[in-house]
Amino acid sequence: MVIGLALLAYAAGVGMLGPRLTRRLAWPERAPLLAIGCYLAAVWSVIAAIALAGLTFAVHGTVLGGGLSDLIGACLRRLRGSYATPGGTAAALLGLGLAGVILVRAVLVGEARLRAVRREALRHAQTARLVGRPATALGATVLDHPHPMAYCLGGRLPTVVLTTGALRLLDPRQLAAVLAHERAHLASRHHLLMTAARVGHVVFPFVPLLREADAQVALLAELHADDAAARACDARPLAAALVILATGGSAAPAMEAAGTDVVRRVTRLLRPAQPLRRRHRLLLRAGVIALALSPVLLALLPALIALALGPVRVAA
Repeated sequence: MVIGLALLAYAAGVGMLGPRLTRRLAWPERAPLLAIGCYLAAVWSVIAAIALAGLTFAVHGTVLGGGLSDLIGACLRRLRGSYATPGGTAAALLGLGLAGVILVRAVLVGEARLRAVRREALRHAQTARLVGRPATALGATVLDHPHPMAYCLGGRLPTVVLTTGALRLLDPRQLAAVLAHERAHLASRHHLLMTAARVGHVVFPFVPLLREADAQVALLAELHADDAAARACDARPLAAALVILATGGSAAPAMEAAGTDVVRRVTRLLRPAQPLRRRHRLLLRAGVIALALSPVLLALLPALIALALGPVRVAA
């Protein structure tokens, strides 16, 4: 029972305190793709911890104990003692039910969300190609619309969409930077990463970390695409293009009209921070792996202790 409660405490701690910690960190803007990996590892570790908590409650009173004993070669009696849970079979069945509900919900929501995103992207891309006109030299589809817009659609029919308003307002260097930005989204499959974050939000919308996941991952994806475009072209034309697209080329004060995220992105492009050193990246990658594996290692801790302390014995 102690391990189950520890897993629930882990899920509550990461889920509740995670957003407060991430808002204080400065490194995510310097390595947005790595930050996306960290955010998704945290989100799914919370889901895994809650599901594994249910399974650990069920080890003592069900055949899971014997199966786990056979798998790792640990003493069955000591193993079941390590996972002992007050309530016997009733608590075990409740734990199994909790784990099953979470896992089934996550799988069903994930599959439904992924299919919906792919279906909507395909329908949108087909419509854009039908009503727009191909611009082969740009590698994009152009729609007749006065408002300046540029976006991409991932999936089976990857498409970059521009409006005539964007073509009218952007100069060649700005247009090249915008196209590089949108192609970076497609090349990195950001739509799949945002879908993974959205699934966590739908499964547990009351957990702050999961509730904020899709918005945070979406912003980090924009920062990653900005970095790719800045490397391929130049940061200044991209920054100018962001302001033009956000304000519609109006005469209003651009930075006030653009919106918080655009202001943040423009400032970041014009005043780039030093990239993370290789040592820091390696440490952060190790941290992401540790975060992803923490619930599994915590759930298996008594089993590993039982394996180390007791002779190999299948029968009680």
